[in-house]
Amino acid sequence: MLRSTLLFLAAGALLAGCGGPKAAAVKPPPPAVEVVEITAPQGDGDVTATGALKRRREMTLSFRIPGVITALRVDDGDTVRQGQPIADLDPAAVEAKLRQTAADLQRAKRDAARFAQLVERGAISRQQAEAQDTAVSDAQAAYDAAAFDRRWARLVAPASGVVLTRTAQVGEVVQPGQAVVTLADDGSPLVLRAPLSDRDIGRVKLGAAARVTLDSDPGQVLTGSVSRIGQRAGPQSGAIEIEITLPARPGLRSGLIARAAITPSGGAAGGHPGYARAPAETVLEANGASAFVLRYDAATRTAVRTPVRFGGFDGDSALLAGLPPGTRLITAGAGYVADGETVSVIDPARIAAGAGSAGR
Repeated sequence: MLRSTLLFLAAGALLAGCGGPKAAAVKPPPPAVEVVEITAPQGDGDVTATGALKRRREMTLSFRIPGVITALRVDDGDTVRQGQPIADLDPAAVEAKLRQTAADLQRAKRDAARFAQLVERGAISRQQAEAQDTAVSDAQAAYDAAAFDRRWARLVAPASGVVLTRTAQVGEVVQPGQAVVTLADDGSPLVLRAPLSDRDIGRVKLGAAARVTLDSDPGQVLTGSVSRIGQRAGPQSGAIEIEITLPARPGLRSGLIARAAITPSGGAAGGHPGYARAPAETVLEANGASAFVLRYDAATRTAVRTPVRFGGFDGDSALLAGLPPGTRLITAGAGYVADGETVSVIDPARIAAGAGSAGR
């Protein structure tokens, strides 16, 4: 009985293999690929900077000698004329020194005249008379220095302009070189000084056009040009200062905050503005300024062969044009995918995380 059953089953299996319907074929999974979303190359477009307006010539005025301020005739924002008195020191000490040096000079001259007569009589040596002549020269130098100091007991405006800051008060004791007022020379051009990072500084050249807007008047656009590029980075920030010269215009004042949009000398892609960056492996074929890439169509989950303009390679990036921002291109696996083929997008980060978990 058992033998008959086995024979029956074997015969049924044979019939199924020969005359029965074919088993359904197992469909292979779609190729796995990685995609990247392209963006405009970093640095394309204008270079932006923010800084403060200043007069190119701004002077800090101070006394050459110490003393007590007895008069201070200006305040912040005042307009002054060239030669206008600004501040005075108490002249008592300076006048006393001047009188003392004048008396010393007269005495030295009298002694020199007397020594000259004594030399003629043979009462003293010629060397003694020459020593007295040297004393006269020293006394004269001391008197000249005192007279010079007396002139510095009064501060006058070296140029017509505007007082930016006043940092001293009447009755205050000041030391030589201590700031009293800061003056902006109205005859010097107005400039915008702003820091730039080392990444942007290479894209700016002398003479580059700049559009400047003020925080105080956003609707006003000034046209200037880059007139100076610093040669040394700041020790703390690492930024390099540039200077943009602006045309004279009423209402512009030193200290106003301004923003500049500078026309670069060329995009970060080596002078290829308008090109987008993508990983170099996205380029399938390149011939001169033309190339092909595989674009990922999320709606159909397929790879679409797409022509692009090719600007060459910049390091590990390809420079592509003709694709809207946000386009997703196939990178890893592009060489094994045909045009119109369905693909499966994988996330490299998830694969790496899985490999790490497996290792643990």
